[in-house]
Amino acid sequence: MKLLIIGGVAGGATAAARARRLNEKAEIIVFERGEFISFANCGLPYYIGTSIQNRDDLMVTTPADFRNRYRIDVRTFSEVVAIDRKNKSVEVRNLPDQSVYQETYDKILLSPGASPIRPPIEGVNLKNIFSLRNIPDMDQIKAYVDQDKPSTAVVVGGGFIGLEMAENLVHRGVKTTIVEMLDQVMAPLDREMAAIVHTFLREGGIQLSLGNAVTAFTQNGKQIRVSTRNGTELMADLVILSIGVSPENLLAKQAGLKVGQYGGIAVDETMCTSDPDIYAVGDAVETRDFLTQNPAIIPLAGPANKQARIAADNIMGRKATYPGALGTAVVKIFDKTVASTGQSEKKLQKQNIPYKKSYTFSGSHASYYPGAETMAIKLLFSPGTGRILGAQVVGGKGVDKRIDVLATAIHAGMTVFDLETLELAYAPPYSSAKDPVNVAGFVASNMVKKDVEVIHWHELNALEPKENILIDLRTEEELIREGTIDNALHIPVDELRSRLNDLDREKTYILFCAIGLRGYVAYRILNQNGLKAKNLSGGYSLFSYADML
Repeated sequence: MKLLIIGGVAGGATAAARARRLNEKAEIIVFERGEFISFANCGLPYYIGTSIQNRDDLMVTTPADFRNRYRIDVRTFSEVVAIDRKNKSVEVRNLPDQSVYQETYDKILLSPGASPIRPPIEGVNLKNIFSLRNIPDMDQIKAYVDQDKPSTAVVVGGGFIGLEMAENLVHRGVKTTIVEMLDQVMAPLDREMAAIVHTFLREGGIQLSLGNAVTAFTQNGKQIRVSTRNGTELMADLVILSIGVSPENLLAKQAGLKVGQYGGIAVDETMCTSDPDIYAVGDAVETRDFLTQNPAIIPLAGPANKQARIAADNIMGRKATYPGALGTAVVKIFDKTVASTGQSEKKLQKQNIPYKKSYTFSGSHASYYPGAETMAIKLLFSPGTGRILGAQVVGGKGVDKRIDVLATAIHAGMTVFDLETLELAYAPPYSSAKDPVNVAGFVASNMVKKDVEVIHWHELNALEPKENILIDLRTEEELIREGTIDNALHIPVDELRSRLNDLDREKTYILFCAIGLRGYVAYRILNQNGLKAKNLSGGYSLFSYADML
């Protein structure tokens, strides 16, 4: 067996190591057009921001270490420029001297990754306009920040890398603005959850220009003038392009391999391409969404590593299948955390998949133990069965733990009723006896069982005010401190039973409190006394964030 692996980093290096563990006698060659075979590309912004001090800590392994441990022929600065499927050979260019040679194969694994999108905008190639994808990119940005000490920066794009770069530039003392074409950052999130993230960013000192797009870059002395669609002009010493990535499919297309509808290399559940002797993994492939099994490109390190292991198994004669990706992701924003898994509401709408949604706000641990922080959980689930379809969690401590539990639940096909009974670790410093995941399950289960009827923040404006009466159930102190919704009656929840005779049985009462808990209690009171009511999901907390959209 002679296996050629084209591309290193997460996919190629993982596949090479796995292949060697399965077959000690196979000839394995890894071609990497850069200098580094495997590095922690997710850590690049944090080295620029100096949270990671030692550059070598980003090197997962070196070519020499890889050769010594796995007896793998690692060829850096080597670019595979053509695949001859008929004669089962590849053409390799040695980049230092531009010489070209042929190498035969039995099997190929493609792991070329993805390249940053660099849009055809006027001035996009000016000095001090950077993208961040690899170690050389990181070195250039770090050197510029260290030596030139920029005072202002514009980050174009509000995805994962954009937010991480903005945070780390602020950490270095650089006043930073994010320009994002959408009306929100973090496209995997739904708008109301992104609104909470906007608050985190602004509190950290990052300026946001949302629903806007860059139209041109022009040199203005030592600075760059960033012109935008809404007419605003921003001056910056440094620009980071973080618009997204596109799969590296050129080699595959030239070889006649099938490419999917989104431009990724098409693979089956074994990670095999349209050629039975060529496999592909990582950011370059178009795989399947775990829940819908629709085609999807999910350029994340976790899926790339798992795909690589599965591809290596199949190449070496073991049957293994990849079930698809949930797209589980997490990002740090200053001292806050933002995470998502599975389907978002907007994706479900686009695919015409029926769903319900719930919002809960819970403490990261027991409220009586110091340091508890609030997290918001949005849960998406099937109306009939309660099967969990997706989740988004935004807040402080403990967000990462909860999104992992919810991702596991989705992977296992669990329902909101299962979340109610999950036995999760509890001690006051870590959680509550009713973990935030349990609470999300309780609320969603109540909806499926029709123990409560909810109304959502975006539905309030469409209500007929003469038929629907808002009731604020919070205390007087809360109203003074936090505000309320226009035209709402104020009846604290503890006074509600004594004032039932004041309510009109022909009206529907829209109940809200801080987070929805008192609203649920009030709903049960009204419902069992023959009055019509709905509980505002997520309460005034979610409404106040969403109202800023």
